[in-house]
Amino acid sequence: MVLGTVTVELEITDARTLKDKRRVVRSLLDRLRDTFNVAAAELNHLDNPRLSTIGAVTLANDGRFVHEVLSAVVSDIEQEDRVVVLDIHTELL
Repeated sequence: MVLGTVTVELEITDARTLKDKRRVVRSLLDRLRDTFNVAAAELNHLDNPRLSTIGAVTLANDGRFVHEVLSAVVSDIEQEDRVVVLDIHTELL
């Protein structure tokens, strides 16, 4: 069994308030959960309207599959127009 995690640090370019930020982050998290069947949450920078750290986790028998899912999650985040990816950290256990 392989557990994979990815954390992505983001700058939300259009956010001026926490409400703006939460709208973007909630939309992104819901899409990741629905599309890739991962557990996803905002992990850091909760009170900063311009920054966010998103984490996603998946579990499977095949490490290659876990890596593919996490790569697809990162690709989806990178295609979001309202965010800039600052850092990515992936780990397979």
